[in-house]
Amino acid sequence: MEELSPTMITLPYVHLLILSLVIFFVLHPTFQYFKDPKPLPFIVLAHGGFRSKHLAKLHKKHPVIRTGPNSLSYGDPRAIKDIYGHNTKCTKDSAYTVTMGSHFHLADVVDNKEHSRKRKVLSSAYALKNLESWEHKVADKTEKLIAHFDRMCTAPLPDCQKIPNPRDLNVDYRAWTNFFSIDAIADIGLSEKIGFLDTGNDLCSAEKLDGSLYEIGFRDALYQNARKQSLLLWNYDWYPFLNKVADILPFYRRMSKHARDWDAIYLSRSSKRLKRYQEGEKLDDFFQALMEDKNGSPNNLEWGEIVAEVGIMMNAGSVTTAIAMANVMLQLLKNPATMKKLTSEIDSVLEDDEVVASHDKVKHLPYLKACLDESLRLFPPTSHGLTRAVPQDGMSILGEYIQGGTSVSISAYVAHRDENIFPMADKFIPERWLGEEGKALQPYFLAFSAGARGCIGRNISYLEQTVLLASVLHRYKFALASPEWEIERLETMNMILGEMPVKVWKRREEAIGM
Repeated sequence: MEELSPTMITLPYVHLLILSLVIFFVLHPTFQYFKDPKPLPFIVLAHGGFRSKHLAKLHKKHPVIRTGPNSLSYGDPRAIKDIYGHNTKCTKDSAYTVTMGSHFHLADVVDNKEHSRKRKVLSSAYALKNLESWEHKVADKTEKLIAHFDRMCTAPLPDCQKIPNPRDLNVDYRAWTNFFSIDAIADIGLSEKIGFLDTGNDLCSAEKLDGSLYEIGFRDALYQNARKQSLLLWNYDWYPFLNKVADILPFYRRMSKHARDWDAIYLSRSSKRLKRYQEGEKLDDFFQALMEDKNGSPNNLEWGEIVAEVGIMMNAGSVTTAIAMANVMLQLLKNPATMKKLTSEIDSVLEDDEVVASHDKVKHLPYLKACLDESLRLFPPTSHGLTRAVPQDGMSILGEYIQGGTSVSISAYVAHRDENIFPMADKFIPERWLGEEGKALQPYFLAFSAGARGCIGRNISYLEQTVLLASVLHRYKFALASPEWEIERLETMNMILGEMPVKVWKRREEAIGM
């Protein structure tokens, strides 16, 4: 029998090794690439209206998901520190560049030094000490909202009755808290009485670039402006082209018109406020901080930059707070025991005849803050992943090296549904935020983003949410159309809500049997 040569014996093993290498380094990555969501499928998911919910399901099996040729989504909340933390090497990625206007604003500026300059200019406006000087503006808007609710009050709902008469569902809580947030930020930011709480609608003036004025719906312009970006912004290189060619379809063309309307709205507001400044008015607001530092020296910002900052203030300062206000009321109405516990805490610090809650009395109520944070956890107003770019020399995320230039993110909705951090994550449990256990959860709380790029306006948002919720719960009771009723949600750049019809009646009238 002929003996086999060493070469003949080795050859099958070489072939097997080559085959194994091809499978491991070529076929397996290719399979994984096409298995994961890609730009086109992810765009389809975006059109479905709740892409973060779908991501949350995928992340239960896959800690890291490729959402594009160069984009990774993380599901482990521990990645928050690496991606968004104060010492992160990540920067905002090209998504913010391709969607910017003529000037960067604080929320989309990419360069860290430029961000620091902007934040230094604006920090005085958003400082905690200014909350006291701005509280009267929030109180004024709360009084206006309460005046409307008083007019819409119906007879108390009997304890034995769970479903109110449809005719009594005469307050759209979602719309009116949005009118509140818009009126509040317009006053805080520009000392403008925009008056939506007075008129009961959101029609306002807008100014085109040629100076001509027209009237438009504030909320339609604002929400549809962000929606188009959320639907098409997945491949950054292709986005400018897609943004233009998509206008062939009326569906997208309407969104582009709304985007122009939104630009015209905040340009109009900026021009009016500038005129007051030029006429010598010294007003305690956000615009004043843009024009001058705390010593009265001019900041000498370009007009385009000022307008951009006013735009993002009107946008972020009204949208997310209003979403949070509606969400927390919805959760409380669906959890009567929690509502009762919170109402008792509020009643313990307010007088019976107190109409507008003093911020000083309610700002440190632990259960009130816990309810707000739990609602923000369950349905964060900005739910999608805020994308960041890995530096060119690469970096480690959760102990794994990630190549430079990769876009990485973690959705707040996904992070907040992690059962390891938030047991019974789908349940509304404010108690999880109390005491030392609550403090331990803070590093995983993404409702206002995190790190140096975290939301600069969170103190204003908490001021508005705290005062309004305490005031209305101290004075009224509310009922949904039914205990099972659910609000419509549409995820764009934010989690936009549909209408929220409620029945409202005064607690004091119920107590005396009226």
